Amino acid sequence: METDDVSVREQLFHNRVRETIICVLLFTCLYILSYLILTHFKKTADLWLCTFTLSVAVSAVLLLPISILSNEVLLTFPQSYYMQWLNGSLIHGLWNLVFLFSNLSLVFLMPFAYFFTESEGFAGSKKGVMARVYEAVVLLLLLALLVLGIVWVASALLHDNIARKSLYDLWEYYLPYLYSGISLFGVLLLLLCTPFGLSRMFSVTGSLLVKPRLLEDVEDTLDCTTFEEDALSRKLNCKSPSCWVKLNMEAMKKEHQTLRSQRIALEMRRKASPWQRNLGYPLAMIGLLALTVMCVLMVCFNVLELLLDETAMPRGMEDPHLGMASFSMFGSLGAAVQVVLILYLMVSSVVGFYSSPLFTGLLPRAQDTNLTQIIANCVSLLILSSALPVFSRTLGITRFDLLGDFGRYNWLGNFYIVFLYNMLFAGLTSASLIKTVTWAVQRELIRAFGLHRLPLTVSRSTVPFRLLLASGLSKIQ
Repeated sequence: METDDVSVREQLFHNRVRETIICVLLFTCLYILSYLILTHFKKTADLWLCTFTLSVAVSAVLLLPISILSNEVLLTFPQSYYMQWLNGSLIHGLWNLVFLFSNLSLVFLMPFAYFFTESEGFAGSKKGVMARVYEAVVLLLLLALLVLGIVWVASALLHDNIARKSLYDLWEYYLPYLYSGISLFGVLLLLLCTPFGLSRMFSVTGSLLVKPRLLEDVEDTLDCTTFEEDALSRKLNCKSPSCWVKLNMEAMKKEHQTLRSQRIALEMRRKASPWQRNLGYPLAMIGLLALTVMCVLMVCFNVLELLLDETAMPRGMEDPHLGMASFSMFGSLGAAVQVVLILYLMVSSVVGFYSSPLFTGLLPRAQDTNLTQIIANCVSLLILSSALPVFSRTLGITRFDLLGDFGRYNWLGNFYIVFLYNMLFAGLTSASLIKTVTWAVQRELIRAFGLHRLPLTVSRSTVPFRLLLASGLSKIQ
């Protein structure tokens, strides 16, 4: 018996060491990737706290995809010797570490980084790094007391008896309230940003691809644009310009920049192959439309399940039981689609976040972003990414239940909140999709048939669809 106990302890020790090594290697790779991303926007060495926070955000994004794919791999290779390291204990440990580091970054590290950036030391103290550290620590403690006081008041209003009995029980009562508040804010932010981002994905993707033009001569248009750009360049570089040129200098610079952008786009279209020019853009738009429609259909199906089945409610679980059954009714293919949809929703939420009027100013620029703006971006991305697992499970994108403390949020068990959240997401996404597709189709038809160059006295939005077809057919003939 003693020998068996020793062997069991050794096996547990080896498993723990293996899981620690895997977690360290994974986090190191993500840390290096995050550092490369941040140094693209600011060349400085004082980015280790921001790099840590961004790597935690990327880890939170990859939680559900890694968990779903690990389950499918264990289902495909149940007896493989090389897959023994992939187990439920490792996945559960990853979820706990991401939860711990995300809250540590939001509550302590990022506020400390901001206070340290803005601090100069207390009045009368010797200037230096330590003086700034002391001031940042004091401000952080005051902020922590303020936040805990607000959380205690909120818990007292909701649960009066618990708040009175557990004034000093910080870990069991007050921190879960704080975590629930942060997660609820992140999920609400995703609710606002993701539908808007799903509609913006069409225009953002279109700006990165070469759009087809049915009746446009690229060579002639490029020659005209180049000629206009050269003419403006000569006027701007003229040593003795006339008076009216001096007055319109700013307008001419803006027009020159616009013509330069048009010339670059036309050169890209000329260099693109016929397949890329005629098929790349339509296939990308069809793919985005298919993914968006699939998300809406899955959310609608989840709404019906919420009404008929209690197991559709998001909940937490302690043991993931990987390799027992697939989390999709369509097997590995359905699991792969779930992973693609989760990543697509995350990218859409980021696009919608930076496209919204409230957060457009946070958009970082290459080598022209200050440290305060980088801190704000890291915090925003961490809030969005840490809410992504709860967001995906609440909408029914996946059936993988939340692990660890992610499933302890108080509002997850409220049927009315979950049901209303699904309805709002389906409604907002459908409305944004219908508006975007109709306007985009009409705009691209106008540009494809060359009607955008006509001297129309009326708004092009009033051009009927029959006129578009008639004009296009007449030009073809």
